[in-house]
Amino acid sequence: MIPNWRRLLAATALLTSTTTVTATIDAATPSNNDESILHSELASQQNSSLLWGPYRPNLYFGVRPRIPKSLMTGLMWGKVESFHDFQNTMRYTCEQNEGMKGYGWDEYDARNGGVQTIHDRGNGLTLTTSFVKVPGGRNGGSWGARVKGVLGNPEQRTTVILYVTQEGGGRLEAERGEEKRGYEGDVVLSGESEGLGGYKLVVTKGEGERPTSTHEISELEAWGEGGRTTVQSLQYPDEQIWQAKPIVFRQLKEQVDWLVENKYDNAEHAPPVWQVFTLQNRPGKGNVHIVQKVFEGDFEFDVLFSSESAGMELKSEDLTREIKAGSEEFGERFGGVFALKAPFNADKYKKFGRSMFSNLIGGIGYFYGQAVVDRSYAPEYDEVDEGFWEEAAEARARHAEALEGPHELFTSVPSRPFFPRGFLWDEGFHLLPIADWDTDLALEVIKSWFNLIDEDGWIGREQILGAEARSKVPQEFQTQYPHYANPPTLFLVVEQFVERLLNTNGTAAVHKERLSQSESLANASLENPEVGLDYLRKIYPLLRRQFQWFRKTQKGDIKSYDREAYSTKEAYRWRGRTTTHCLTSGLDDYPRPQPPHPGELHVDLMSWVGLMAKSLSNIGDALGFAEDVSEYRTILDAIEHNLVDLHWSETDGCFCDATIDDFEENKLVCHKGYISLFPFLTGLMKPDDPKVGRILALIGDEEELWTPYGLRSLSKKDALYETAENYWRSPIWININYMAVKQLHYVATQDGPHKEVARDLYSRLRKNLVETIYNAWEETGFAWEQYNPDTGKGQRTQHFTGWTSLVVKIMTMEDLEGGAKATGSEHGHDEL
Repeated sequence: MIPNWRRLLAATALLTSTTTVTATIDAATPSNNDESILHSELASQQNSSLLWGPYRPNLYFGVRPRIPKSLMTGLMWGKVESFHDFQNTMRYTCEQNEGMKGYGWDEYDARNGGVQTIHDRGNGLTLTTSFVKVPGGRNGGSWGARVKGVLGNPEQRTTVILYVTQEGGGRLEAERGEEKRGYEGDVVLSGESEGLGGYKLVVTKGEGERPTSTHEISELEAWGEGGRTTVQSLQYPDEQIWQAKPIVFRQLKEQVDWLVENKYDNAEHAPPVWQVFTLQNRPGKGNVHIVQKVFEGDFEFDVLFSSESAGMELKSEDLTREIKAGSEEFGERFGGVFALKAPFNADKYKKFGRSMFSNLIGGIGYFYGQAVVDRSYAPEYDEVDEGFWEEAAEARARHAEALEGPHELFTSVPSRPFFPRGFLWDEGFHLLPIADWDTDLALEVIKSWFNLIDEDGWIGREQILGAEARSKVPQEFQTQYPHYANPPTLFLVVEQFVERLLNTNGTAAVHKERLSQSESLANASLENPEVGLDYLRKIYPLLRRQFQWFRKTQKGDIKSYDREAYSTKEAYRWRGRTTTHCLTSGLDDYPRPQPPHPGELHVDLMSWVGLMAKSLSNIGDALGFAEDVSEYRTILDAIEHNLVDLHWSETDGCFCDATIDDFEENKLVCHKGYISLFPFLTGLMKPDDPKVGRILALIGDEEELWTPYGLRSLSKKDALYETAENYWRSPIWININYMAVKQLHYVATQDGPHKEVARDLYSRLRKNLVETIYNAWEETGFAWEQYNPDTGKGQRTQHFTGWTSLVVKIMTMEDLEGGAKATGSEHGHDEL
């Protein structure tokens, strides 16, 4: 008997979601007509250039526009050699440990497109997906994708499905071919929707052998004929159509049921496996269209989207030309933007760097849906009593969360298989290399994040928008709380933009006589300073609102415990503590004082608020807001003093969290590690400060933080080293190591007593980090979430091409060991 057909094809339960539209930052409204025309034209070009993309990073390959409820496509494939293989080898959503040797973008530009290679070892298949955008018309232009499969076994049969949906109404129809039992040639879908206008989507016949069958069901008119493409057109509720696999399997199950009923379920009468799992051809109208091909051996076909407003229909020869041109432009431009410095300028590092960066920028997604938020503002959430974490847990159990939105978000993601959604503190690190490549893309992402800010100044730290996003998150982690913070790393990118804007004076990125359209748009806000300044004027009130929200909601207590400090105001405490975690800090299980106490103070949070004050001071200065700048500098001065008064331990030679002892007096709790470095990492220490020498000694001590692979997160001497979850209790994390490399470089390039020590640490740490990430990538095909301090091996989440991609920036940094002249900058400690 054919085993478990019904079980293999059982449909997954459908989830639901609902929809409404969110507000956005207002478009620019400059004072004179010429500027208004410029702003309007640039805004239109930016929207058009960035409208389409592989903005479904949770899928191996999925294309959609930055429009809520619109046309979406996704690619699905699997081996059809046995009934067991079919379920276990069907690929659609990116998954951990799914038999992949590695996958991702070899090259990618958000305005042109790129090439992705998927090494599907489990299916014996190397799949290449090329994607290009062709500008033109008023609806974002056209695009094309080429899907190419190379099989290790030339006789292996592979089913490939393009899953096409259109939410929110409009029209989408599969045009019927000449043959009822499938398409000999191209499949054409025509559609129309608000935002896209009229369009045509063509799935070409392509190249590759198609299997044939002599089984008696091949003669039935209802059954798809071998060698042809089949289409099924369906109608589902909008909130269900994202569930591609369950819908496809449900349709296949109908066929399985028919075969069982008609006694074709035993070995003697069973059709070939590929034929059992080939959908019958039923094209027509619907909001779901399943386009299926079955190949024997290697294959190739194109997906061509043509906007009616473009006035031309995209052809395969156009796609071939654009793929070649895009690849050439990417290669030429990458070397100019990311000029790798010795000893990392060999070809192998260039290939590595291109892959790491391309996967970061190619992981940008567009998300739309409702978020789960608890706005009960329960008094227990104020966390003012001892035992507050227990009271807060009880309050969370009592108060029902609600769906808010829907909201939309344009963001990169930490990891396509495991974290395919937006994370606030990750995103600032993500955007640092992206801003080097495409300034205005980074500004679009920042604007999208700040469109989520509420009237108080809160932005949810984890953006889980819609049922599809929630399907990847355990229920206990889905709810967001408006009193929970997260490190404000987007300030790093805005400040970097301000510095570049002030230094360019309208000459940014002119490194050759003629810039491509995509390059011009990538730096439009630098090339046109009035546009850049207008962006700052519009986002500045939101940055200030978030800063004030931090100072109000995360305020720490100085006065109640007679603490001696320069300022009675500047002290901070992360809300959301438990005995085991401080998730809001981003450092999850890093050791904190025990038990949690309402009088606790956190040195990393104070450092982040100091960084915000410093950034806002620079932004305000650029905008001419003198009164605000004076306010920020006063706050920053108080924070810099209080970091020493409240958090510096002369005995331990580092900064520490503080709590209250049994006598209601201040007590420092020192777990040496990343926390201890934060005032240094965030640029709040002068390079000639004697305490910097103590920090450098901690960094360089092999029994504390130093390893041959990078800085470990917790001191090897700490009693909690490698204990419990061991998430931030020993592993090497690249975001913190990047901050360390940047600050070491700054100290190494300034005259002062710590220059030579910093120079040595910088050179060795830079080399260690690059080699660690490169070696793991070369061995496994993946970037990793963290790295083992004893072996350097990648661990935890694979395909972590979020902040681990900062390795590209590290490779472009100055080679001080090679004798390059060390030149300082008065702004060096400001730019992270």
